[in-house]
Amino acid sequence: MGPRRRIVVKIVLRERESVQEAVRRFRKIVERSGLKHEMRRRERYEKPSDVKRRAKNRAIRRSKAQQKAGGRT
Repeated sequence: MGPRRRIVVKIVLRERESVQEAVRRFRKIVERSGLKHEMRRRERYEKPSDVKRRAKNRAIRRSKAQQKAGGRT
């Protein structure tokens, strides 16, 4: 495993900004940072073999899709 990556999302309420606008801005920041995706991924333990199998299947699907798209002109 690589070094632990710590994502800190901080928001400061702007002048004349409503709480609803700040929350909307916060959600966008969280979404762009990948924090939500990372949390979902870590909800349950996944065996390394399962991770590799899923990555391999994804690569196979991607190559099939490229071959299929390449056949059309």
